Amino acid sequence: MRRLVPVMFRLAVGGVFVLAGTLKALDTAAFANDVARYGLAPEVAVNLVAILLPWVELVAGAALVSGIWVDAAAGLIASLNGLFVVAVSVALARGLEVCGCFGGSVARKASGWTLVVDVGLLVVSIWLIFYERRKLRR
Repeated sequence: MRRLVPVMFRLAVGGVFVLAGTLKALDTAAFANDVARYGLAPEVAVNLVAILLPWVELVAGAALVSGIWVDAAAGLIASLNGLFVVAVSVALARGLEVCGCFGGSVARKASGWTLVVDVGLLVVSIWLIFYERRKLRR
């Protein structure tokens, strides 16, 4: 069971990021609109974020799912989730009706549940980093 839990965590978190990155990459225009609606990125950076972020999510998620560079992939995903927690918190505080979590193909607004999921993904990603490092020290 001790060996199964980290694999399940890797597959779950990595799978979420592969799915999210893929859906965003398929409709970068809609995702760019979501990024702009958050109002956190300078206008000149919105398109760059909308083009690059899905691929970063996709590659990091695929690395986590495949078990390649797990600590690096989990670290990148944890960093992204930290940013997502801040962005969703700001959106909720401002009453914005935006999410962008899975691109424009899944239109919904951020909610308290979105924040809970992002924090959960952050916690699991951090756990994976420490698990991998502890495993390497053995």
